[in-house]
Amino acid sequence: MADKGGKAAQLTVDGKTIELPVYSGTVGPDVIDVGKLTSEGYFTYDPGFVSTASCDSLITYIDGDEGVLLHRGYPIEQLAEHSDYLELCYLLLNGELPVKDEKAKFVDTIKHHTMVHEQLVHFFRGFRRDAHPMAIMCGVTGALSAFYHDSLDINNPDHRRITAHRLIAKMPTLAAMSYKYALGQPFIFPRNDLEYAENFLHMMFATPCDDYKVSPVIAKAMDRIFLLHADHEQNASTSTVRMAGSTGANPFACIAAGIAALWGPAHGGANEAVLNMLAEIGDEKNIDKYVKKAKDKDDPFRIMGFGHRVYKNYDPRAKVMQQTCHEVLNELGAEDDPILRMAQRLEKIALEDDYFVEKKLYPNVDFYSGIILKAIGIPTEMFTVIFATGRTPGWIAQWNEMISGPYKIGRPRQLYVGEARRDYVPLKAR
Repeated sequence: MADKGGKAAQLTVDGKTIELPVYSGTVGPDVIDVGKLTSEGYFTYDPGFVSTASCDSLITYIDGDEGVLLHRGYPIEQLAEHSDYLELCYLLLNGELPVKDEKAKFVDTIKHHTMVHEQLVHFFRGFRRDAHPMAIMCGVTGALSAFYHDSLDINNPDHRRITAHRLIAKMPTLAAMSYKYALGQPFIFPRNDLEYAENFLHMMFATPCDDYKVSPVIAKAMDRIFLLHADHEQNASTSTVRMAGSTGANPFACIAAGIAALWGPAHGGANEAVLNMLAEIGDEKNIDKYVKKAKDKDDPFRIMGFGHRVYKNYDPRAKVMQQTCHEVLNELGAEDDPILRMAQRLEKIALEDDYFVEKKLYPNVDFYSGIILKAIGIPTEMFTVIFATGRTPGWIAQWNEMISGPYKIGRPRQLYVGEARRDYVPLKAR
């Protein structure tokens, strides 16, 4: 963050002018530092913090108007085409792409941290079999701090590094365990001979009596889903991780807080909402009727998976996911699935219909990822768990960035609109 050459914004209230410094980042809009307003007796009012920068960061940059997503300066399209998930994890954590030996060492480290403490298995038995997997993930992720308390000193860089590796490595294991627990099937141990996405799929679908051979096309698609969800700047769950971290909470608790925030249908539940919407439509012959309902501003029905709060152009992740989606459908021969046919018809409408084009309601990453996960055979209640697995390196990188430098405990203010001071009236006098 650099001072904008001494440039300042001026705010005049009741005849008094307050000068506020203006800063500029590497790219993106300038920001006005409103920190001194408190000493002048004022706060800013910004519901949802949509116009407020809560931190400065070196990790991720988004330009929603232009459809740009950069991780450490690298466009997401290039990373999705040429890189892989674990290399992106390394980039998010360390700031630079690894050389060959660095990547090999990092991958090996992650592979050898995938198992979880055996006593953690007993923790699962406290949940009902029909518990939502995200409820389980919130609980078991927070509980990791009780098993790995040898690396909880947040002021120790080595502890932070070890914890980052453990979280990235163990999250797929915990995710697969939450799925197996609901089915009543035995947990499948991770295998060090498999790549990250392959290992996750094997733990999900193998059984002790029937091995699961992972298709390279499906493994690549899962790796891309993880990669495309790895970080997305200061969204609700990432801001929650930073807010929790600002109290000095341990990283496992902070990531559990992020998982809880991600669980909301307006955030991580969006791809699950896509499948629920398709189920509501029910049949391809009903699509025109539901599209008409979506265009009616007085009708509460909305087409899920189109448009994005940040991107006012085509979500760059969706372009990559669209290609991956068609690769998966071709691999599985799933083009005849009625739900997937509905999804493809909606995609065509969104890209050609004037209403959607004018309002820039392009298919987003949640639309395509939901279709892919459905085709692979993953139940909708696991969609957000997979999102959380992919987002873990972003959360931990953002947490680590905050902890590594000076920071303040998060403490938003409010515009109070309740009763003014009034005196207590004894019960007998009321």
